[in-house]
Amino acid sequence: MNIETIRLINFRNYESLNVDLNKNMNIFIGKIAQGKTNLLESIYMCATGRSFRTNRDKEIINLKKNQAYIGANVKIGSIQKFIEIKMERNKQKRIRVNKVELNNFRELNSGLNVVVFSPDDLKLIKDGPIERRSILDTSISQLKPIYKHNINRYNKVLYQRNNLLKSKKSKNEILNLLEIFDMQLARIGTEIILYRKHFIEELSKLAEEIHNKLTQYKETLSLEYISNIDYNNKNKIELEKNFLILLKSTVNKDLITGTTEIGPHRDDMVIKINNIDARSFASQGQQRTVVLSIKLSEVEIIKTDRGMYPVLLLDDVFSELDEERRKYLTMSFNQTQTIITSTDTLTLNEISSIDKSVFYIKDGKVLK
Repeated sequence: MNIETIRLINFRNYESLNVDLNKNMNIFIGKIAQGKTNLLESIYMCATGRSFRTNRDKEIINLKKNQAYIGANVKIGSIQKFIEIKMERNKQKRIRVNKVELNNFRELNSGLNVVVFSPDDLKLIKDGPIERRSILDTSISQLKPIYKHNINRYNKVLYQRNNLLKSKKSKNEILNLLEIFDMQLARIGTEIILYRKHFIEELSKLAEEIHNKLTQYKETLSLEYISNIDYNNKNKIELEKNFLILLKSTVNKDLITGTTEIGPHRDDMVIKINNIDARSFASQGQQRTVVLSIKLSEVEIIKTDRGMYPVLLLDDVFSELDEERRKYLTMSFNQTQTIITSTDTLTLNEISSIDKSVFYIKDGKVLK
């Protein structure tokens, strides 16, 4: 799959942009704050319907304008698709695929898969479980639209359950009503846990191999799925039953706190280098290498699942990587449309043999 053209109107610092992209490699070079990351953000939105930088669409619209537009011609195998996103201040964004408007961005299933690496992805290691769950959910949702549907359903039921816990109803009334929500949480939550378990297992196998090569076998990477519900050696029925038992066993604590203590909304993923939690010691360079290993593993998982490589978005990826790691990384670009941003031209010397288009960005304008 690849993006053939991208058009932007009033998207952040781009007043008007129309770029034809190389089906192999595209490098956008420019100084800081010229609009390089903005371009990647627009492509990511065409795949997921939302930004990887903000949850507030109005931040994306050019400060001097009241609306913004993204249009992308995408080729997925032999299928052509035209994806459009229109944003207006104080209104819901509108998304169309081949001129058919969607009800909301959650319905977007354009077939376009992207994997993005940006400096913010270091949050995967440095920040708390919420960030890791968010990145994990986004990755799985691209592969399994039903997973995204389950996450939305689960969050809705969780919100209703927590509101009931905080309500002024009598304890008996609350307990009777909780049974309805508990059954829904257990059923949907079990599906989420099983999807996460399978994904992280596959991700860990691939990431370990890639990380070994990136570090010349000096470091071993492993990923471990952590849940407050024991999923080991349990089938779907057993897991759902165990989920329900735990919900009932913690109900008194839930009533005191007004929140639900048990469920996949508390899950985490532990990232270890040489069997030590990376959060406790990993340097900036090690963190970047770990995240790259995970992202490149995600590329391979999508290839296996979809039968074609996703579009790879790399934002300032070469900084803080040594020559050997950069060399391995460039070898991964052969079969994937890759869009890279960089602040200098040093990158060009290391990928001289690869078919590519080079663009220069300054003040929201692109020159080839």
